[in-house]
Amino acid sequence: MTEAAELPPAPEHARDVFGDRFADAVRYAELLAEAGVQRGLIGPREVPRLWERHLLNCAVLSEVVPEGVTVCDVGSGAGLPGIPLALVREDLKITLLEPLLRRTNFLTEVVELLGLDHVTVVRGRAEEVMGKLPPVHVVTARAVAPLDRLATWGIPLLRPYGEMLALKGDTAEEELKAASTALSKLGAVETSILHVGEGVVDPMSTVVRVEVGESPGGVRFAAKRAKAARTGRTRRRR
Repeated sequence: MTEAAELPPAPEHARDVFGDRFADAVRYAELLAEAGVQRGLIGPREVPRLWERHLLNCAVLSEVVPEGVTVCDVGSGAGLPGIPLALVREDLKITLLEPLLRRTNFLTEVVELLGLDHVTVVRGRAEEVMGKLPPVHVVTARAVAPLDRLATWGIPLLRPYGEMLALKGDTAEEELKAASTALSKLGAVETSILHVGEGVVDPMSTVVRVEVGESPGGVRFAAKRAKAARTGRTRRRR
């Protein structure tokens, strides 16, 4: 049996990024390195680079999230990017959406332990919760799926004129080009590639931003949302 990799100390600039929540960020990193590995939520090889590649890489997404908005982190997994974002932005109302029970159990434990009162954990797939969860201003995601597939899950969860922010790697530009037709059908009106985290992470984090118009998800999803809303109202009346 190989020994568990050791979590390195937090880099000094992590104190600046997480501010008053730095101690909570350290505790979250410890949870990922211990319970996260034990439960198969992250690989043991990721432990030595948890700070740079995961916590800080996700926390800098806050640079492009508007103030005081609602956020849904699709396929949240072990809480990336949702938990780091929540630690640096208490002005946000964040939903961590994850279909697997062992992951939602972990997320619930983290949220309670760290006292993240502005974060809610929901178990389910994006296509299942549409119409059941209130539409949000921003959808976030990281390493969930190729952009075209991710968009079919995330964009229908948006409010009109909302945006999806997807953390991507070197393939961001290729994925965006390949997904252009699908994005247009889903109601996207503007796309861009942003680089965030200057002076914090190297290389900087790459974010694909997809902004939608008045019909997130396109006509088909608008009809589906309306049907889900009607069903919800009928059940409440009963």
